[in-house]
Amino acid sequence: MNKRFLNIQITAYKALSLITKPIERNGALMVFLFTLLYICSQLEIPDIKGYKPYTYAGVEIFTDLYIICVILTLLPKKARPWLRAMLYLIIYPIVIVDMFCFVKFDSTISPTMLLLLSETNANEATEFFESYLSADVLMSPVGLTLLVALLHILWNVLKRHHSFKWTKTVRKKLSAFADKHAFALKIYGGACRVFGALMIIYYIVANFEPMMANKTAMHRLFTRDTIGEVEHELTRRDKAQLYSAPQRLVFSIYSNELASVQVERLISGINDVKVDSCSFRSPNIVLIIGESCNRRHFQLYGYGKPTTPLQVKLAKQGRLIPFSDVVSPWNLTSFVFKHILSLYAVGDKGEWCDYPLFPELFRKAGYQVAFITNQFLPQAGEQVYDFSGGFFLNNPKLSAAQFDIRNASLHRFDDGVLADYDSLVAKTHDKIEAEGRGTLTILHLKGQHTLYGERYPLKTRRKFRYKEYTDKLSKRHRFIQADYDNATAYNDSIVHQVTERFKDRDAIVIYMPDHGEECYLNDKPILGRNHSAQVTYDLAQEEFHIPFWIWCSKKYVKAHPGIFRQIRQAKDKPFITDNISQLLLYLAGIDCPWNRPSANPLSDDYDEKRPRVIKNTVDYNTLKPSKEPNYDRDFKIVK
Repeated sequence: MNKRFLNIQITAYKALSLITKPIERNGALMVFLFTLLYICSQLEIPDIKGYKPYTYAGVEIFTDLYIICVILTLLPKKARPWLRAMLYLIIYPIVIVDMFCFVKFDSTISPTMLLLLSETNANEATEFFESYLSADVLMSPVGLTLLVALLHILWNVLKRHHSFKWTKTVRKKLSAFADKHAFALKIYGGACRVFGALMIIYYIVANFEPMMANKTAMHRLFTRDTIGEVEHELTRRDKAQLYSAPQRLVFSIYSNELASVQVERLISGINDVKVDSCSFRSPNIVLIIGESCNRRHFQLYGYGKPTTPLQVKLAKQGRLIPFSDVVSPWNLTSFVFKHILSLYAVGDKGEWCDYPLFPELFRKAGYQVAFITNQFLPQAGEQVYDFSGGFFLNNPKLSAAQFDIRNASLHRFDDGVLADYDSLVAKTHDKIEAEGRGTLTILHLKGQHTLYGERYPLKTRRKFRYKEYTDKLSKRHRFIQADYDNATAYNDSIVHQVTERFKDRDAIVIYMPDHGEECYLNDKPILGRNHSAQVTYDLAQEEFHIPFWIWCSKKYVKAHPGIFRQIRQAKDKPFITDNISQLLLYLAGIDCPWNRPSANPLSDDYDEKRPRVIKNTVDYNTLKPSKEPNYDRDFKIVK
């Protein structure tokens, strides 16, 4: 019995020893790489309230490295040093660059940053490093990653070179000590192996469920077919946490590859863009694309606070026509942009990138097309959401095919968009009109994008205070709601200034946001957009039902009474903005193979019964109010 028990103990000891063997044989790799990756996971956190390190970063990094150690242990002994050296040469530079990007640009490695890097030549790279490699960089967390790398190099040097006098002395003393206490050290080593193995088992098993949940999310993320699906995956509450720099690099390469597929399809179709004729029916067309505008926070649509007094004033003059029943196909900016710029409509065959982009048609027809954006410009700190929305706009070939004029910088506030328009576009109108052509100006605002308090000048444009809001909400929620309304009021001043710039021209201005946004309306404790939730009537009212209006100058009304009458007649027709291109083509008088009168709300052939599919899942027309209070009941368009 005792012998059998002893055999069991020996077997258990050998099994547990096998668990620790990978770490014993690759100790330096485990210690230094774990230290490096864990430090970065804790330091590379955006300076934004609410952001914190990924809870399970430590256990996932440990597990990943342990698996690498197991693989190395199973390989031939001669191959291990070379493979370890390869890992070091890959991981250390990636992590150091990642930390450098975070310190200098407030962003870790991203798809956009990778694109910018790929477009950098040798001279630009030299200038870049001369500009940014300084003492303050070395004293930042970048210096910490370099220190870990230096210590690792030092360790390997001392381990491999035994010629140093002090090294020989230490090794001699350690050898003598080991000979003298051989039995005790053997017992101690065995106990350490058993304890270490048990701790490894406990560490991994105790965190196995959340760790596997993240691994599953990563698998979902890296098996998507399009960049849009990747972005949508990242909106899930259980989205993948990319806790290390190598993962973010792989993700960036993967995202760029997916995006390049759609870019190539768009580029291949450039030469197929054909325009049969163009009458330049509307000499000056302006499309203002807002951001995250909740219709229920618009005074124009009956909101109880004066958030859009200038729009109300224009509406009372009779030349700003608010539409009552317009929805967005998505509550993600990038998805919306792909749908509104492409002649693709939900339900069409193929994908959005299989169809021309409407600015291409305008340029082909002879319009001067300007795109002034306060969001979609390539920059180092750009996140995947911006990349997904702007990759096809910023591609050099596609940008040249779509736009004659573009701005080159982003602005803190949207008045910068107006300044760009004044300096880049305004002076061209007279020349274009003299040539008998037309202008299409697309202004893309930051609007009411989160964080709301950063979307308007606090000192000069704060109109609403938190004390004005119901005490049924917390003080913090009331602050946020006040900021949202202040951002809405500031947006009102911006769009009004656009109409002022065109009041003496033969011009038509269309305003539409990309999507809505929830902001504690009617005391509901909901903020932002709930991407993962089922689309209900109430959610659709907040996030998909959007403000939409058309303004015409006096000169335009006089010159085009028929179109103005059609606009007034169409204001209550159901509409979805994936067909905005059809409305614009009609206003321009562009005749082409992609004309669809059934999708143009100003046409007599407009199909009002067409399903308005939102989020690619639900027909908005079929949604019905729940038994809960109908929050829309008090909202009426200002006449």
